[in-house]
Amino acid sequence: MMSAFGLPGPDAAVYVISVAAELTGLHPQTLRTYERMGLIVPARTVGGGRRYSSRDLDRLREIADLTSSGIGIEGVRRILDLENRIAALTARNDDLLAELQATREALRVAMTARRSDPNKLPVLRAPGPGQSVVVWRRGVRDL
Repeated sequence: MMSAFGLPGPDAAVYVISVAAELTGLHPQTLRTYERMGLIVPARTVGGGRRYSSRDLDRLREIADLTSSGIGIEGVRRILDLENRIAALTARNDDLLAELQATREALRVAMTARRSDPNKLPVLRAPGPGQSVVVWRRGVRDL
């Protein structure tokens, strides 16, 4: 994928192993070892050659930083796993916040419509077909 300026995007696998090794300061054999361990998964060409993306290079630099600070490879694996979980949970949280905001807006619209007909209860339709949510408030008349 290309960026707006015609440069490869962060996920474009464009770097051969020798260039990736040079850019990260790691030996090509170290990159192969990290791949065998499952710490990095470079793309492959039709012929089987490895191609690394900018995102892969960032991950390799992070692995190198962690190992050079004395963290063992299993510790690195755990840290990377936790970082991936945090990213997934953050994305899920963002989705839920957007859904909550949309629900609040739909409720606001429904409540505004209810004010014009106080005997009608607001109905909020869920995005899925055949599903609906009914919202009402207990008033003095309902006791």
